[in-house]
Parts: sequence; structure tokens; C-alpha cells
Amino acid sequence: MKYIMFEDFSGAPVPIIFPKRIDFAEMREQIPYTRVLSAGYVNFTGTGFTCHGESKSLEVHARPEDAGVIAAKLMNPDV
Repeated sequence: MKYIMFEDFSGAPVPIIFPKRIDFAEMREQIPYTRVLSAGYVNFTGTGFTCHGESKSLEVHARPEDAGVIAAKLMNPDV
């Protein structure tokens, strides 16, 4: 799966996870948040989530903290 990490209007990171067949730029056009923090690919392994890669069209890459943000949001989406 692909993901884009946005900064919401309060400054908090918000991950959007979507299928690989959708381009990063196409997904970016659909989301109203102004700032993209990172983007790449997310996988779930036996030990948790891993993030890697980059979006050349958005000129950002996966960050080490992205996997933790995604895991936390999936465990408690209201945070």
C-alpha cells in the first residue's frame, strides 16, 4: 500500500493509506490539507508497520517516525 502523511489544520500528522495503483499526485489532489510531510510505501510485518520509499512527484520520502504515526492512528483514530 502507499501512504501520504499530511499535516492537518491543527498541525497534527494524518496518514492517508491507499492502493498502489493510485498515483501519489492523484491522491494529493483529493485531500484539502496544505502540507505534505512525507510519502512512500507501508507494509505490515510480524513486528509491526514499516515505511520506505518516496514520492518523486510530491518530492518527499518516508520518514522513520511514519510507521509509529500510522500504527497509533489505526489503534486510536480519534487521536
